Amino acid sequence: MTKRFLHITTLFVLMISVVLTGCGTEPAANDSGKLQVTATTGMIADLAQRVGGEHVEVSALMGPGIDPHLYKASQGDIQKLQQADIVLYNGLHLEGKMQEVFEQIGKQKPVVAVTDQFAESSLIASGVGGGTHDPHVWFDVKLWSGALDRIEAELIKNDAAHQADFEKNADAYREELAELDQYAREQLAQIPREGRVLVTAHDAFGYFGKAYDLEVVGLQGLSTDSEYGLKDVQNLVNLLVERKIKAVFVESSVPKKAIESVVKGAKAKGHDVKIGGELFSDAMGSAGTPEGTYPGMVRHNVDTIVKALK
Repeated sequence: MTKRFLHITTLFVLMISVVLTGCGTEPAANDSGKLQVTATTGMIADLAQRVGGEHVEVSALMGPGIDPHLYKASQGDIQKLQQADIVLYNGLHLEGKMQEVFEQIGKQKPVVAVTDQFAESSLIASGVGGGTHDPHVWFDVKLWSGALDRIEAELIKNDAAHQADFEKNADAYREELAELDQYAREQLAQIPREGRVLVTAHDAFGYFGKAYDLEVVGLQGLSTDSEYGLKDVQNLVNLLVERKIKAVFVESSVPKKAIESVVKGAKAKGHDVKIGGELFSDAMGSAGTPEGTYPGMVRHNVDTIVKALK
C-alpha cells in the first residue's frame, strides 16, 4: 500500500467518523417509506433495483467510466453512505482501499459484500499471493447470479413485509440472466478457435474467458493501479504479431493510451491490428441506455467481441 493511498484512506475514514458521530446512529429521515440502498458499482445497483423494484431507492457511488480500483470518495458519497439503510459492495478488494470505510459504517448499519458467500472454488486466484482473488466476478453471468441471491436475502431481512415481491422479482431476473448466459455462449461460439483471444487494457475478463472459452490477455494486471512497462508492451506486441491476432479492445473506464501503443507497435512490425471496439469492464454505460443495465452491458460486450473477432 502506497503512502498516498494510506493518506487518502485515513482522511476518508476520519471524515466518515465525523459524519456518523455528528449525525448520530439513526439514518436520515426517509419520507418515501422505501429502503434506501447505496451500492458501490452500477452492476450491483442494477441487481438491487431489479430485486427491490418499487420498494427500494438505489444509488450507485461509481457511475459510467469510473474505475473502482482507483476510486476516491467525495463528500457527497459520504452522505449517500450515511443516509443508506443498506450498503452493498463487491468485495474481493475491488473497491480499492475502502475496506476500512466499510468496517466503520458497518458499526451503524448493514454493509454487505455481495460476493461474501461465493465458494472459493468458483473464484480465480489473483496470482499476487495472500489468498486474494480476481474481483471481476460479474463477467461470468451464471456466477454473478450468486450476488443476486445475496441481495435478495438482505432485502428480505430488512423488509420482510415485501418478501413475496422480492422473491418474485429475483426469480424473474434469474430467468433473464440464464437466457443472457446462454446468449453469450451461443454468440461467442461463432468465433473460430484460432481467433478466440481477447486482448484488453487490464486483466478484467478472466471470468469471462473461463466461462465462455476465450483466452484472455491483459496489458495490466487485475487492478489498473498496477503499472506496466515497455517490456509488457513489447511482449503483447510480439503475441499479436506471432499469432496474427486481428483486434484488441479498449475499455470504457481505462485510458486508451496503453492499447493504442500496442496497436502502433504491431504496425511497426508489419502486422495491422485494429481496435475492435470499446468494452464495458469495471463500469456500465450511461443511465437510460441499454449498456446502462447489466444485461445490456454484457450483450454489448459479447456483440462487440464477436463482430471484431469472427
